[in-house]
Amino acid sequence: MTASGRPAPRIVSLLASGTEIVEALGLGAQLVGISHECDHPPHLLDRPRVSRPRFDPSGLSSGEIDAAVRQAMFDHGSVYEMDGRVLEALDPDLIITQAVCEVCAVPTGGVREMLGARGIEAEIVSLDAHTIEEILASLDQVARAAGRPDMSHHPAESLRARLDAVREAVRGAARPRVLGIEWLDPPFAPGHWVPEMIDLAGGRNLIGEAGRPSREVPWEEIEGLDPDALLIMPCGYGLADARADADARAEALLRVAPGAIAGGRAWVVDASSYFNRSGPRFVTGVEILGGLLHPDRLPAPDEDRAAVWTPSAG
Repeated sequence: MTASGRPAPRIVSLLASGTEIVEALGLGAQLVGISHECDHPPHLLDRPRVSRPRFDPSGLSSGEIDAAVRQAMFDHGSVYEMDGRVLEALDPDLIITQAVCEVCAVPTGGVREMLGARGIEAEIVSLDAHTIEEILASLDQVARAAGRPDMSHHPAESLRARLDAVREAVRGAARPRVLGIEWLDPPFAPGHWVPEMIDLAGGRNLIGEAGRPSREVPWEEIEGLDPDALLIMPCGYGLADARADADARAEALLRVAPGAIAGGRAWVVDASSYFNRSGPRFVTGVEILGGLLHPDRLPAPDEDRAAVWTPSAG
């Protein structure tokens, strides 16, 4: 039961960060369905999957994925499709989705159309964070929609305390010039909350604007920047895939960041888990960055979260 005495709502999350927020709020028992991309926390992954991509990205290069995404948008207006029969059978009271990026997860508009077509009566909670503060506010948004506004205080305050600890640790340190690349073929400059993460971790972001969408940039625009540090963070990629993608674009990266690469200050990161998602684990991403940029002030990240990248000998 909720604080008001109403039955606890049945929740479907069509957003990986939404599933992580549900868990952070202690609402996992109410989660009855998840999206195809949800992969954390492990104990919630047995829920029925309500969405799927319109193409299989496995084995595709970043350039091939980009082409497939553009084709899906042209043909269908969306990259994902929902299983209306599964959604109807789950009988949700609350559906978590987003309107930040049409190619990152099932968009809010598509959910509204599905509910109307199927006659499903459920409240839609659209998590549309573009900044760090808006990510933190998302916890309160979900808690209130679930009838438990009392739940959001502790996890949000705990996340803020960890951010404050990083901010204090890097205070007064020299701020290296940081180039983040969020996709490699074609290259994209990071946007939304990622430039803020770099700044908070004690770096100076070179391209991409906080609170604005990630944007495509030609290689020619970033060649010659020669940043102090290079962050290779392809959207949706884990560490191994990020490394493989960097290896495939080694020649271009060497033109962009020769000093950082030669000095061992070029890193691949697990972007999918800690940077791309507007969920609680972005705070771990800030801690990772702090440890990379200022190893004299913060602990080095685990090797499964970030690693130095150098072009392979072959």
